[in-house]
Amino acid sequence: MMTNASSTQNVANQPVAANGLAIVRVTIGAMLVWVFFENLGKGLYTPGGYAGLINFYITKSHSPAVWKAVMGLAASHAAMAAPMQAVTEIGLGILLVIGLLTRPAAFVAFLYLGSLWVSEWGTSWIWELLVSVLASLGVAVGRAGRAWGVDAWLARRWPSSPWW
Repeated sequence: MMTNASSTQNVANQPVAANGLAIVRVTIGAMLVWVFFENLGKGLYTPGGYAGLINFYITKSHSPAVWKAVMGLAASHAAMAAPMQAVTEIGLGILLVIGLLTRPAAFVAFLYLGSLWVSEWGTSWIWELLVSVLASLGVAVGRAGRAWGVDAWLARRWPSSPWW
């Protein structure tokens, strides 16, 4: 019995799969850019707005006590944490939309969205962020910047780099 190993290995390199991952990448990036502007309009990047939201999660969520302690630390340093969150959201969003440094950006988005997911336990629908969390991991693993992204150009120039 003969197997066609080469066609099996090339499935992930097919343009259709790469385009599908690029759609997921651009969608997650657009979501992060949108959330940045939404939070900016709500005043959540000010120390008071940020601390108020985090304190809501601390009192209302079902997060583990150790995570609530981490959130409390962030709320008590809201003057630093709020702008850091703003830069994280807009920065990751832009990187994902343009497909630059997609693998590290998507992995950071996976960790960041995962932390938000844990923070919101019991305050929102469990799947609301979980889908984005896992999609971000898929984008990181699947090298989604190699279609419709700057990473495609970088990969042609430096094909052995793990960053794209």
